[in-house]
Amino acid sequence: MKFLSHLSILFLLLTAAQNNLSAQKRSASPINVLSYNIRLNVASDGVNAWPNRKDNVKALVRFHDTDILCVQEALPEQYDALLEGTGFDAVGVGREDGKRKGEFSAVYFRKSRFEKKDGGTFWLSETPDVPSKGWDAALNRVCSWAKLYDKFNKKTFIVFNTHYDHIGVKARIESAKLLKRKIQEIAPDLPVIFTGDLNVTPETEAISTITSFLQDTKAVSAEPPYGPEGTFNAFNFNSRLDKKIDYIFVNKGFKVQKFAVLSDSKDQRYYSDHLPVFVRLHF
Repeated sequence: MKFLSHLSILFLLLTAAQNNLSAQKRSASPINVLSYNIRLNVASDGVNAWPNRKDNVKALVRFHDTDILCVQEALPEQYDALLEGTGFDAVGVGREDGKRKGEFSAVYFRKSRFEKKDGGTFWLSETPDVPSKGWDAALNRVCSWAKLYDKFNKKTFIVFNTHYDHIGVKARIESAKLLKRKIQEIAPDLPVIFTGDLNVTPETEAISTITSFLQDTKAVSAEPPYGPEGTFNAFNFNSRLDKKIDYIFVNKGFKVQKFAVLSDSKDQRYYSDHLPVFVRLHF
């Protein structure tokens, strides 16, 4: 009986040790983040129209074990498609009416891992609290954000996702200033992830305003950056890929393990006219 008692104690100790090791691994779980301009659903794209790309986009997101997906140019049917069978929940609204009209800059997050604590959307304009067009912009532009609790790491952080205007130079500069104010206001002391199609290259003022308080993940990645320099391909498989306009930034609440521009394709076709940006982060 004493021998069996010792075996029982040993079994309990081993089980406790394994559970503790498992808990430690979970507490150090990295977060995989993907920012992706998925190109709006427009029939004139022909063979590159959304119905021909949708399954490939979802397969890419799944294959790369994406925990947080930030998309730009998603029309309502595209926003819905990325919720179907993916295990994601999302924060986002249509930029035209703050409901379902127009493109979304949505933040998706894995429901099994993250709990939404708060979230919202503001417009890149002089009147950010209401649907509006700012400065010399051609279109309404938004930033959606989600305050999330990571059940694995037991940490809270905030994700911001946006899409700068493609025409207005002043609008991009002023949008960056507005985003700096808003991010510092909404997340004064929390880890921050900021993603977007910013429609400008790294040397511009609209980027330097952001890098004045956040870090470009490519510049601080512990492992060498992977993939091409550029993120815009215009559905041209032979593109030089030398124009970087899509970004992921973080504050010092995160360490960047990996950075990549993903050039996944099928049958010599990219899944969007942009390439997705991928990072693996640790608190």
